[in-house]
Amino acid sequence: MNYEVIEALGQIAREKNVDKSLVIETLCAGLIAAVRRKHGAMVEVDVVVDEANSMLGVFLLKNVVERVEDPELEASLEEAREYDPELDVGHVLHIELSVEEFGRNAIQAVKQVVVQRVREAERENVYEDYHNRISEVVTGTVQQVDRGNLVVNLGRAEALLPYREQIPREMYRQGDTIRAVIIEVQRNTRGPQVILSRTHPSFLEQLFRMEVPEVYEGIVEIRAVAREAGIRSKIAVFSSDDRIDPVGACVGMKGSRVQAVVRELSGERIDIVPWSGDDKVLVTRALSPAKVIDLVANEEEKSMLVTVADGQLSLAIGKKGQNARLAAKLTGWKIDLVKEEMEEEEDSSVDDSGIPLIGIENLPGVGPKLATRLLQEGVVFVQDLKKFDVEQLCEFPGVGEKTAERILASADIMLEEAEKAIRGLLEEEGDSGEEPSGESGGDDDFAWGDETGEEDNGDGEEAEEETAGESEEADESAGETVEPADR
Repeated sequence: MNYEVIEALGQIAREKNVDKSLVIETLCAGLIAAVRRKHGAMVEVDVVVDEANSMLGVFLLKNVVERVEDPELEASLEEAREYDPELDVGHVLHIELSVEEFGRNAIQAVKQVVVQRVREAERENVYEDYHNRISEVVTGTVQQVDRGNLVVNLGRAEALLPYREQIPREMYRQGDTIRAVIIEVQRNTRGPQVILSRTHPSFLEQLFRMEVPEVYEGIVEIRAVAREAGIRSKIAVFSSDDRIDPVGACVGMKGSRVQAVVRELSGERIDIVPWSGDDKVLVTRALSPAKVIDLVANEEEKSMLVTVADGQLSLAIGKKGQNARLAAKLTGWKIDLVKEEMEEEEDSSVDDSGIPLIGIENLPGVGPKLATRLLQEGVVFVQDLKKFDVEQLCEFPGVGEKTAERILASADIMLEEAEKAIRGLLEEEGDSGEEPSGESGGDDDFAWGDETGEEDNGDGEEAEEETAGESEEADESAGETVEPADR
């Protein structure tokens, strides 16, 4: 019988991405079942498949005997020679069956068996394929929005992005392209269910793997990730090559690499810190940009008592405890934060020359945003600028050459006038702005990351760059305790 069945089965196998031999095997099993349904449950059936010629033959087998005792399995010599005159007793008679003998219902049953088996094989292939792709980033199209949950078409399969796995404040519509990471593949009666996530830490890690060649090649490793989706994240990176700076590799030229990740995560701020095998060093770096003075570790309770510089406790805690909480997740240590107590209050308010310490925010030409960035780099007082030259200041984010020259010149003038005032060599003038400032910038909490004030207009034509991981104002008080979350 030539029904071009083999060609049709090959097409089905290609479309459904299943093994062709499996489809043919299923068809043969269905045909055998159809023959036995018509001719008897015990009959012998042989299905011959000739793929080269696209031929399919169905044969009923009977033993040739002198005396027939079981008509389903045996045939007489006379009956056998009607089909083949050369047959003799002891031979096997092959009776070819035509498709018409099966009947419409039998053929429909065979079709159902083949369709069902192909569907099961297709589902199994999809499950095995995506089950081996856990933690891989995939791109799909939003097919349906169902009560906040997104049904995403991945091509071969449909995936589900639950509402809880979406970044807050993100909105998607039908037809939008979306990227997410596979976190789970479930079996159910309707086929495999692929679960996606955009909030999982592995999504952030895989995005850096896609954007940073050094991470993809394994030269730079992401050792730890702490994330609060859509708000802020911290990652600890390590380089197996001493010639490569892991932080610089992840940031990229002018922040191009990290900004690509930030855009994908809807503006999520990312702090990148170098990994260290020393837990104290790692905790210090994780609490950046706050300046850590001392750490006392309790190995049994896996906790650390961290002392931060006066005036930087709010920076270490972060907005609603966010910075300290992420540091605890990143390091796996419980962190207790306390403020440094100034023992010699009188001496700490003046420098070596006896000039009162002048807060950097009081320096003419330094606006709120520039003051914030200088504070993050450890420049708390005007006197601290003596430690830097123009080139070193230019390395600070948002500080250009003109700005560096201007604030250094302004600092020299202010300190010179303050020194003259102390020695009584400067004549009193009516302008109170010439008097030295006696305020200490370290005693008052600073509103970190507050961008509601005016921009610093003293920076000339140089624009200040926004950086991922910019610090925010803390709402928490001293003595904050942060528990590490399961990573």
